Amino acid sequence: MSDARLLRISRRSAATGAERDFFLYLPRGFDEASERRWPVLLFLHGNGERGDAKSELDYVLKNGPLYEAWIQKRDLPFVLVVPQLPMYGRDAHADYLRNRSRAEIPVRLAQGTPPPPPHHPTRGPLSGALPDANLPDGPEGPPMGWSQLEADLIDILEHVLAHYRGDPARQYLSGISYGGFGTWYIGSRHTERFAALLPVVGYPHPEHAAALARAKTPIWCIAGGRDEAVPLRYFYPGLNRLEELGHRFRFSIEADMGHDVWARVYAGGDVYAWLLGQVRAAPGLSSPR
Repeated sequence: MSDARLLRISRRSAATGAERDFFLYLPRGFDEASERRWPVLLFLHGNGERGDAKSELDYVLKNGPLYEAWIQKRDLPFVLVVPQLPMYGRDAHADYLRNRSRAEIPVRLAQGTPPPPPHHPTRGPLSGALPDANLPDGPEGPPMGWSQLEADLIDILEHVLAHYRGDPARQYLSGISYGGFGTWYIGSRHTERFAALLPVVGYPHPEHAAALARAKTPIWCIAGGRDEAVPLRYFYPGLNRLEELGHRFRFSIEADMGHDVWARVYAGGDVYAWLLGQVRAAPGLSSPR
């Protein structure tokens, strides 16, 4: 059976006008199964992995399903699509961007796998959270986020469906932090495309709810109980609005964790199994949950 492969694909960006690369992961057995259509998982990284999508593209290897599949060599049966968000000057506002080093980029070993990175330390006691409707950001999410690349993301997915045997009925969208916000925004604007959304440590805006409820889009939202970057209290207004509209979804809180919930989420197996159970139904039919 053929080994997994990691490709760099170049596309002209509608957002920047420049040529930008994205990573395309082809799973084990892709080359032999010439007639098979594969589920496609589009992953949107967080603020710390931005870059020029050329020499800096490797930063997107740090987290998420691509880290698990390529660096940790897990057999994930998805075509993984992982683009990179431009810097948009955000390095002027974040030390972790301004001072980052290529030594942080994980390396795929010829033999074995490297140890996973340690979890970020968490602070303070465990506690609950009351809803807070005074959301810091609008439907597009934090400034200079994935909403800026909406046209690029759809173009990339169309390219993958046409040239890499992606299954149109099994297109999934997931992301962390900035990418979690992007998952809600892009997913709510393209409900006809995505079979399921998996936003991690990014909350929904109430304005996302109507489109997602109409489409009955399967959603699994995951938050950290000790997250200081994206506090738990901001998740409830949008989720409550979804419930008001009669939409069912999953909401999981890793109560003991801070912002780096993604390390636990993607290292497990349940989210991948759940995604694979979701297939975009024909009009008038209900999807699995």
